[in-house]
Amino acid sequence: MLGKNIIRKSITTLTVAAIWSVYSMVAFAVPADVTGEITVNGQVTVNGQQAVSNSTILSGAVITTGQSSSAVISLGKLGRVELSGSTTATVRFADNTIIVSVDSGKITVANNAGVATTVTSKNATFMADASQADNFAVEVECSHTHIDTTAGVVTMREGTTDRQVAAGSTAVAGNLAQPGCKPCLRPNSTPPVAVLGWPWLLLLAAGGAAAYVLFGNSNSDSVQGNTIVVSPNR
Repeated sequence: MLGKNIIRKSITTLTVAAIWSVYSMVAFAVPADVTGEITVNGQVTVNGQQAVSNSTILSGAVITTGQSSSAVISLGKLGRVELSGSTTATVRFADNTIIVSVDSGKITVANNAGVATTVTSKNATFMADASQADNFAVEVECSHTHIDTTAGVVTMREGTTDRQVAAGSTAVAGNLAQPGCKPCLRPNSTPPVAVLGWPWLLLLAAGGAAAYVLFGNSNSDSVQGNTIVVSPNR
């Protein structure tokens, strides 16, 4: 009888030890900071459900903002992702990684140094320089995608072509003149309006001078012709 009790206690101890060992391995395997926190302004949904500020966001969440609405995803030591109005994006993140897929609208990403950050759209892939902190905005429109880099350096990969977009510069991926899409209204994104060349400007200037002389003399003659001269004999 004593032997059976000893065996049972031993089995129980070994079982508890095994469960604790497995639990410990799983706990240590889960990356730190795997959740984010959302702050909303206006109408915002997460995976189709209405979102409220200070809610927890898990990796892979699909976030949609209504018109004139916005959302900020705070990712702790990784950085943050901001969504402007009328935007739909999928946000994925893990230890030292941020990946955002933008379907429509505009997002702004601020990643800390050491965080590999990638944004994808239908036109291109944008990869931030992980060796430094970066801040850039990606806006998806009907036929193209804009990127504006505020800090750091972002590599825009369109097909097999890479282009570096440094701080203070912008770039466009896609076709600005795609049929069926409204013209882009962003500053400096459309060709400048053609103006007359310098020969035509000279002709216009000469014509203006001639008109001034002609009409100026005509008005002067008219005034002189209507002037009343008083005779000194009267």
